[in-house]
Amino acid sequence: MFPYKDENPTELTPYVTIGIIALNVLVWLFAEGMGSAGPLARAVCQYGLIPGELLRTVPVGTRIPLAPHVACVVGQPEYWTVATSMFMHGGWFHIIGNLWFFWVFGNNIEDSMGHGRFVVFYLLCGLAAAATQMLVSPKSAVPMVGASGAISGVMGAYVLLYPRVRVHTLVFLGFFVTTIALPAYVMLGYWFLLQLLGGTASALSQVEGGVAFWAHVGGFVAGMILIKLFADPEFLERRRAGVLIAPRGA
Repeated sequence: MFPYKDENPTELTPYVTIGIIALNVLVWLFAEGMGSAGPLARAVCQYGLIPGELLRTVPVGTRIPLAPHVACVVGQPEYWTVATSMFMHGGWFHIIGNLWFFWVFGNNIEDSMGHGRFVVFYLLCGLAAAATQMLVSPKSAVPMVGASGAISGVMGAYVLLYPRVRVHTLVFLGFFVTTIALPAYVMLGYWFLLQLLGGTASALSQVEGGVAFWAHVGGFVAGMILIKLFADPEFLERRRAGVLIAPRGA
């Protein structure tokens, strides 16, 4: 299922949501060479987060091949990669999928807390996602990249604030594509279940690389917890007064 819009209007112009999307696109264009093998691999090596490097569980000098003639070399911990990795992506589908999800759900969460709080909330969710993945795979030498951990936090916050808001979703059934409108708790609950199953399967198979499922789980849970601290009661009350939140019986 792929969400493409929700029935949840906003009052604030989502400057931060738009800014984060723009920053990710700029990094993709100018740092990652729009996915060209060499520039992409070099950028991932330089700005991606390597759990085994940060936790010193992988020997310095270990080489991780990423592309022809390009390999990451594990060095001393570079803790700033926890932040830079949130703005990196591994391919066109990766960046388009992440930013589309973010656009659908991010503007409403920004609307619930204001611009400044949303910046902090987003970054904290990304940090929690990275910490969860490192906890599960502390010896991994594969660079982690992507905004999906932080965006998972946005989705966790959304399902807690707006569980009954209808989300219009594309459903792919082989070559047949249809649309369906589902309550947010159904669509996002299904997505979260897939992350749990994927994370469990990857842990049992002990295969490194691919999707960082546990980062998604950690970010989602962090968003559900942090939204209680970051949501502004005045903003939420204003939305209710304007009948911007769907009634519980809808």
